[in-house]
Amino acid sequence: MPASHTATTPRSGRVRLAAVITEALAPWVVIVLLSLAMAGKATGFHPGWTVLWALVVATFSAGIPMTFITRGAKAGRYDTHHVNNREGRTVVLLVCFGSTAVGMAILLLGAAPWAMVVMTVAMLGVLVVTGVITVAARWKISMHTAVSAGGVAMLALLYGPWALPLLLLVAVVGWSRVVLRDHTAAQVAAGAAVGFVLSGGLFLWLL
Repeated sequence: MPASHTATTPRSGRVRLAAVITEALAPWVVIVLLSLAMAGKATGFHPGWTVLWALVVATFSAGIPMTFITRGAKAGRYDTHHVNNREGRTVVLLVCFGSTAVGMAILLLGAAPWAMVVMTVAMLGVLVVTGVITVAARWKISMHTAVSAGGVAMLALLYGPWALPLLLLVAVVGWSRVVLRDHTAAQVAAGAAVGFVLSGGLFLWLL
């Protein structure tokens, strides 16, 4: 077997695995799963109310933003649906913020469980901070790790410390982003720190 082939095969395998992880634990996927978990606990796992409030959050915090991003990527405005080009993230962040804010308004008007409102506030807070870092500081902090770490923080506060081992998945997500060369190790670590501390802090303070 040629030396060049043996040298590149392990790297190719890591890249394929990293790509699967990046898609499977993308921010929109995490938000959908988190919405269900939070709504379930907040409504006492009532099937109808759980689905209703989870659907509101998932639609406005994940569905609408992801539809906008996907269409933008197909039109060539972004390199991929992960918007790896930092300059393309300004409009995306604004759309995410606006759509999430509309979702929060619906939660408030519909008298949703307070935990769902606080969850949305925490996500808006993370969007603001990561947006400022991305746009003003011109540094592409990782949204993948910010969203996933923030989700773990809120799950731990609502369900208990048993959720903290899910931080291992955050580390795996960070690894995938670095392997794919979409972020540096510092960017994924910063994203995780911002997501965990800010989401956890806001959730604990407001709940």
